[in-house]
Amino acid sequence: MNDVSRSFRGNSNAARDIAHHLHPYTNHKKHEGQGPLTIVRGRGVYVMDDDGKEYIEGMAGLWSAALGFSNERLARVAYEQMKQLPFYHAFNHRSHEPAIDLAERLKAMAPVPMSKVFFANSGSEANDTVVKMVWYLNNALGRPQKKKIVSRIKGYHGVTVASASLTGLPNNHRSFDLPIPGVLHTSCPHYYRFGAAGETEEQFATRCAEELEALVLKEGPDTVAAMICEPVMAAGGVIVPPRGYYEKIQAVCRKYDMLFIADEVICGFGRTGNVWGCQTMGIQPDILTCAKALSASFLPISAVMVNERVYQALMSESDKIGVWGHGFTYSGHPVAAAVALEAQKIYEETDLFGHAKRLSPVFQKHIQSFADHPLVGETMGVGLVGAIELVADRKTRVAFDPVAVGVGNRVMRLAMESGLIIRNIGDRIAVCPPLVITETELGDLFGRLRRALDAATDELKAEGHFKG
Repeated sequence: MNDVSRSFRGNSNAARDIAHHLHPYTNHKKHEGQGPLTIVRGRGVYVMDDDGKEYIEGMAGLWSAALGFSNERLARVAYEQMKQLPFYHAFNHRSHEPAIDLAERLKAMAPVPMSKVFFANSGSEANDTVVKMVWYLNNALGRPQKKKIVSRIKGYHGVTVASASLTGLPNNHRSFDLPIPGVLHTSCPHYYRFGAAGETEEQFATRCAEELEALVLKEGPDTVAAMICEPVMAAGGVIVPPRGYYEKIQAVCRKYDMLFIADEVICGFGRTGNVWGCQTMGIQPDILTCAKALSASFLPISAVMVNERVYQALMSESDKIGVWGHGFTYSGHPVAAAVALEAQKIYEETDLFGHAKRLSPVFQKHIQSFADHPLVGETMGVGLVGAIELVADRKTRVAFDPVAVGVGNRVMRLAMESGLIIRNIGDRIAVCPPLVITETELGDLFGRLRRALDAATDELKAEGHFKG
């Protein structure tokens, strides 16, 4: 144990965490020194740490806790299902009612006609499954060379070997020997950062589509099988593509017989103001993945919906070779499926998606209110998700030094001091609260965020990093 972490000696939560727990997405050396924020309970949009301090959870955990952090109805459903059938699998023609009911409900909710629903346990597993589906399908169709999948720079699709390869973020590739062969990355549709001088948003969208087509032609259309997109790129910085973008890139996919895969892991279930991000952004997917708010994040579960064309290929090949040799022990786990089904019933009965849609203009007005803040270069969002980008110079869009200043981390720290949990993606500050948040709670959330930004401005000026 190093000198800094000696303050965590004893049997405290922090000391035991440092001694035993390997965290995801963490600088392990830094963690030894600073320890964890240990959350012990939640109610509504609030969580409390083991020191008794309460926070507004402005990220819905990981973009996912649609119903917040307490719901007796979901707890009861989990308990009752555990008493009746705590586990069973779906291998070899087995099934159970919670999986059947949930698959039926998801098909009825789908933004376009879908044929079948496959269950997994996380968004990463769902998107990993999609890669294998695409390969399997093209073998079934007698196109063994048509296997490459296009993703986007700054896209996020998970952390398994295949899904992390689809992800277009450097930290998901560095030191992991990723991406794997056969995964391609095309332009990030972020106009603020990548639009050319004098280029309109529509021209930028056209250029993105042209760059996609050029990539397909370079690789060979007979080798490129699919494209995967989040309707709104969340973990890449809450990037909302410009109007017309999806119309243009879907046209390219249709031209070269590429499947279009919608990653709705974050956007699905009301986040963008509609049930699906596909509906908000005008996407007609062949395959759709979802997770997170599928169960309001009360239990791990994800789903892959496929259209009839995809299903027919999977069905014929499984008959030809004898099996669709893919699945997980917990695919459609009865307790997770029962909780997800109940979450969907709660969404419908409380009109949660309507609530989110009605609150969206209020949320976006709050986001836009930061546009004239001296630290803010861009404000962006849709529905109940948004981001602000922090810059050293608003006119030139020059960023702060990430090492010497670390402005995103600084604002996140100051927000936590004000009782607000947000997320910095580099120097972009993301906000994505539980969908059950009220207008009053939204005002409180953004008031705390403004105090954090003002405090960061004062710190930066005092340290000579910012003149304002």
